[in-house]
Amino acid sequence: MTTSHAIRRAALGTATVAAALLLAACGGDKHTGAHGAPAASAEADAHNAQDVTFAQGMIPHHQQALEMARLAPGRAASAEVKALAGRIEKAQDPEIRTMTGWLKSWGEEAPMAGMDHSRHGGMAGMSGMMSADDMTALEKATGADFDRKFLTLMIAHHQGAVEMAGTEQAKGRDGRAMKMADDVIAAQSAEIKEMKGLLGEK
Repeated sequence: MTTSHAIRRAALGTATVAAALLLAACGGDKHTGAHGAPAASAEADAHNAQDVTFAQGMIPHHQQALEMARLAPGRAASAEVKALAGRIEKAQDPEIRTMTGWLKSWGEEAPMAGMDHSRHGGMAGMSGMMSADDMTALEKATGADFDRKFLTLMIAHHQGAVEMAGTEQAKGRDGRAMKMADDVIAAQSAEIKEMKGLLGEK
């Protein structure tokens, strides 16, 4: 082999190694974004502590809303209130199951389904949660009195959920949790407006 052939083969080998290294580096870009941060496409199911807090808080929050909504059929005088309560139950029950599934997949503790969260003092401090006295008063009310109490309490409850969802939007990471936060804000903001209308408020 001539010296010139040897030089060309050495150069070709160096180019091949360089190309392989470049491809490997490009391949790594699928997993990291700027400054080494995980790319959204590769980390679609990534979550952080805020996502866990959101799910663990929103589950009991939703469960109390269901407790309130399930009182309406036998107590409300207004067909509009009964219809609203039915929509709340239909929307929030599946969301509870979804968030419970997330927590289990993340290896985190999920609040127990079916717990009477209105009776647990620790939950009363959560944004928009009703106290035990609030829930007792609602259970005892009937007719127009129930409608007024239900709408007033549910507005506050929804406002708390919107606040919690806003925190998730600002600090969360999991795409599914942030999408649910978007849905909560859109749906419950619309229902707040509807309930204020039923109360004669603007």
